[in-house]
Amino acid sequence: MFPAGPPSYSLLRLPLLQLLLLVVQAVGRGLGRASPAGGPLEDVVIERYHIPRACPREVQMGDFVRYHYNGTFEDGKKFDSSYDRNTLVAIVVGVGRLITGMDRGLMGMCVNERRRLIVPPHLGYGSIGLAGLIPPDATLYFDVVLLDVWNKEDTVQVSILLRPPHCPRMVQDGDFVRYHYNGTLLDGTSFDTSYSRGGTYDTYVGSGWLIKGMDQGLLGMCPGERRKIIIPPFLAYGEKGYGTVIPPQASLVFHALLIDVHNPKDTVQLETLELPPGCVRRAVAGDFMRYHYNGSLMDGTLFDSSYSRNHTYNTYIGQGYIIPGMDQGLQGACIGERRRITIPPHLAYGENGTGDKIPGSAVLIFNVHVIDFHNPADVVEIKTLSRPSETCNETTKLGDFVRYHYNCSLLDGTQLFTSHDYGAPQEATLGANKVIEGLDTGLQGMCVGERRQLIVPPHLAHGENGARGVPGSAVLRFEVELVSREDGLPTGYLFVWHEDPPANLFEDMDLNKDGEVPPEEFSTFIKAQVSEGKGRLMPGQDPEKTIGDMFQNQDRNQDGKITVEELKLKSDEDQERVHEEL
Repeated sequence: MFPAGPPSYSLLRLPLLQLLLLVVQAVGRGLGRASPAGGPLEDVVIERYHIPRACPREVQMGDFVRYHYNGTFEDGKKFDSSYDRNTLVAIVVGVGRLITGMDRGLMGMCVNERRRLIVPPHLGYGSIGLAGLIPPDATLYFDVVLLDVWNKEDTVQVSILLRPPHCPRMVQDGDFVRYHYNGTLLDGTSFDTSYSRGGTYDTYVGSGWLIKGMDQGLLGMCPGERRKIIIPPFLAYGEKGYGTVIPPQASLVFHALLIDVHNPKDTVQLETLELPPGCVRRAVAGDFMRYHYNGSLMDGTLFDSSYSRNHTYNTYIGQGYIIPGMDQGLQGACIGERRRITIPPHLAYGENGTGDKIPGSAVLIFNVHVIDFHNPADVVEIKTLSRPSETCNETTKLGDFVRYHYNCSLLDGTQLFTSHDYGAPQEATLGANKVIEGLDTGLQGMCVGERRQLIVPPHLAHGENGARGVPGSAVLRFEVELVSREDGLPTGYLFVWHEDPPANLFEDMDLNKDGEVPPEEFSTFIKAQVSEGKGRLMPGQDPEKTIGDMFQNQDRNQDGKITVEELKLKSDEDQERVHEEL
């Protein structure tokens, strides 16, 4: 596109040939070429030997036309040609500035039409002729091609070639637009195109940065719309033209494609596409969000997508980690919500754009699906789904050994794990760091048979890095059902007595009374205490392994047997350790 102001140089126009501009008053009626009937011609003979398929308008009296011609006599001798001067004839027809025969011969002509005109003397230069150029009573022959026609009453002509079904906004005065165009003269001669420069033409509308006709022709246009805009010269470059590419008094034709439009006063536009039911929490500044998105320009050109990477975009919102428009557009969203966020360039990447996919001054459109969000201050959310009907006197606590069933999913419903796949409940000792912290917390205070829903933020789950099958920074949803509960053992204990241990523990353990306790005697004794209800082993482990570990702890010299000197209760060991430290 060229600027609207005056160009730095203009095309000099040579004077038109006097014979076409001279107003001739014929003296008498000269005789010309005979008509087909044998008499002199009464009027101009017009041969239309090339008629374009499309003829949106025809020359009428008072129109301004631009045309090329060759002028010859009957014998073929040329007396004048606009081609030789490399200058079109530009003149108003039907007002006496041309010879009468030319005025009549141009009437009804279409742009790009070619005509052969035979002008008899009385409609040319009559019996006087033009000294030195046109003899008296000369019949004149003109080959004419019309290249342009307009009228001072013309306005900008707009034809909508394609309008997209969705039009979020239309161009208004003061808007900033980005568009592609092909610019031609009315005869189809190309003078400029934005496509050859590899970038859109970017400008304000209605602020004097464009020619007046283009300012008018872009008004009301939608992003993605294609228009044909025909501009008369007095709303384009007028009598001076522009450089060597746009001649004086030229009508201009633009095929324009609007890429996007915004106003410097625009704010972020939000459109909710899908809102899940039961939204109890909306994102606020400081939350950490995981979301999927497709990012496109206003004409639909895709520039980025998290789906193509098969990974959510994870970030804090409202803290400057993302472009300001996205920071604003994500606040107030619900988990599972889908929304369209339209961001003007001054809240995106500005005049410079970024990379090779987001041009300068581009409006960005994001179609976002919020997967989840949390705040670093969040705790585990616990919701009781059902409780057993019978009275619950004991609930789970730290140290308890529990068995439970669970389903684990992301907040968007994606199933991750379930204990039902293993055919048995999950087992854990609460507080023993055997499960993630949030699940450990959520299992406390439960009754056997109770069902709960737990929402666990990532800092109480698998953190920023995630785990096998769990994305980084993912909020997890658990549905848990407590199957059983057993009192746990104090930290460091593998076996505890329900009452005081036997007074003569070693003698009771030494079954064959040989002064030594091998593994077989030790195992038999411990199993007997458990079966008689006198003590219990650490729950959740293989009893044989637990008893083996207990034997190894007592066999202090590792000779495969326990002596009376080696055998000590853990409570006694702990007391001795206290005295040693003291």
